[in-house]
Amino acid sequence: MANRKWQSHPVILMAIAINVFLLGLALAWSGPDTKALWRLLGEDGIVEWMQFLCFMVIAALLGFVFVERLKQPGTSKFELLALGGLTALVALAGFEEISWFQRVLGVSSPEFFLENNRQAETNLHNLALGSGSLHKNVLLKLIVIAGLTHNLVLPFLARKRPGLQRWVEKMGLYLPPLGASVVYVVLVALSHLLVDHPRKGELGETFGAVHYLATVVYAYYLGFNYDKPALFEGGLANRRVGVLFAMTMAFLLLIGWLLSAGVGATGA
Repeated sequence: MANRKWQSHPVILMAIAINVFLLGLALAWSGPDTKALWRLLGEDGIVEWMQFLCFMVIAALLGFVFVERLKQPGTSKFELLALGGLTALVALAGFEEISWFQRVLGVSSPEFFLENNRQAETNLHNLALGSGSLHKNVLLKLIVIAGLTHNLVLPFLARKRPGLQRWVEKMGLYLPPLGASVVYVVLVALSHLLVDHPRKGELGETFGAVHYLATVVYAYYLGFNYDKPALFEGGLANRRVGVLFAMTMAFLLLIGWLLSAGVGATGA
């Protein structure tokens, strides 16, 4: 396990910087004229494309870890199942976020989704469920519980019980650094308290996508706060990969911004 503090790691610092920037942008664009804020938070807006890009990169990173673990003797079937399942789940979340490129390609929703989807989109997470949608009534609650457990409860307990972290890693997972997770949760809370917009929840979802993108690289690839062998080991190579990936994260934000301009964010 590498012991470098998360406060000085470029990948974690870049994730925090991006999330702080997005929150600051939301606050700066708040006001009587809501057009700019819709550009940030609306359908096909900056944060929605940033979520998609982060999810797809995370899925690719997890998929690569899965392939590498598959080559290693002694890897348990449960670990492979967890990594493979997470890869598919995160990729699904990414495609769902932009409704499987429906608006990009100009494809009309089938009749089933027109009748049963809250936004008449071709996706599953907005399917009507009771007075709300599947996302709001079920998925969001599960995400909150899983997120708080993974980011706060387990890392806190693992400080006094190291065996807990080893157990988590045997299942193919990892624990993010507690300090970075606290910053992430605080930013989510601030976005709900300070931003007045019907789609302000998109900010918290984007913060999570950026946070997990950074911590997946931090753990699996660079070996920080992680007991199993990292994909990149060695001081100089490790540092270079960290800096390059931090630059890549900033580039993803630029691409998300450009995509939002090209597709055209809406107030839907």
